[in-house]
Amino acid sequence: MLDELESYTKHQDEKNIYWWTIEYSVPVSRSNINFNEERLSTIAELTQALGSYFFTEGDASNGTQKLFMRADYDEAINIDKLCSNAKNLLSRHEFEGIDLSRCYKTSSQPWETQHFDAFPPLNVGKSLVVMAPWHAKEKIQQGRKPIYIFPASAFGTGYHESTRIALALLEDVVKSGDVILDIGTGTGILFIAALKMGASKAIARDIDPTTLDEAKRNMNLNGINPKVCQLTEGDLLKGFKGQVNILTANILLNPNLAMLPDVKNVLKPKGCAIFSGMTNVESYTFTSVLNSSGMTIDKELKFGDWWGCRAIKAWG
Repeated sequence: MLDELESYTKHQDEKNIYWWTIEYSVPVSRSNINFNEERLSTIAELTQALGSYFFTEGDASNGTQKLFMRADYDEAINIDKLCSNAKNLLSRHEFEGIDLSRCYKTSSQPWETQHFDAFPPLNVGKSLVVMAPWHAKEKIQQGRKPIYIFPASAFGTGYHESTRIALALLEDVVKSGDVILDIGTGTGILFIAALKMGASKAIARDIDPTTLDEAKRNMNLNGINPKVCQLTEGDLLKGFKGQVNILTANILLNPNLAMLPDVKNVLKPKGCAIFSGMTNVESYTFTSVLNSSGMTIDKELKFGDWWGCRAIKAWG
């Protein structure tokens, strides 16, 4: 499992150390800064940034404050193509108001060490621990299952509150033999956790095909047999046929809302759906639509400013 990491770090040591940096910005207020940090984090992970950090400029009291995110990328990447892809990503409605401010080359800093040290093992829920693969030899608390995720790639490293909410809601319901459908799979952390907790099959979908390679890598890190997971490019539930025991969706509010009318139809009897990626404020909008879509809340969790829920069929 660690062979890939050792090869990766050796490759970095052999290079002249520099990388590409893209700055993204968005106007903010005190009330929406957490929401915009999440949107920017999603962009960093969808564009496969190696790492990122935030800073603000301007004055919140007079409405001129902006939130910036500097995202770093490997020097070997085609920067023109990356900027073009990033601009296309920013045209999506869920990233409205975010601009690509500038792009430049950064050098002479040990980013790989900072990157590796930034993801220590993290206990999640009652029975899981999320770990970067370079921590695999560290002692694990008895009774916890390790989920190895290579961070700073696709969305879902396990360190964000929304992912931790989804994992905690998931661990309560996974049974031996379950089939899980993971919408917006990103790194694959949710379906990988479900398979390690006893599910027999996973179907993972993401609108961005590049994230599927990240999911494959994380499957390999966790010793998941490729035969038990179907990785597909897909937009939410469009074109999906069949029924599953568990649906997971750690995505933003609007995609969750768009998918709701179809969720009931893809769940088996006594099946459930886990929704995350929304703020406490957004939960009111989501639950009002949920209640009219044939679903009802079984359990909800809050973590800081973030909210998620597990829902079951209300009837039928």
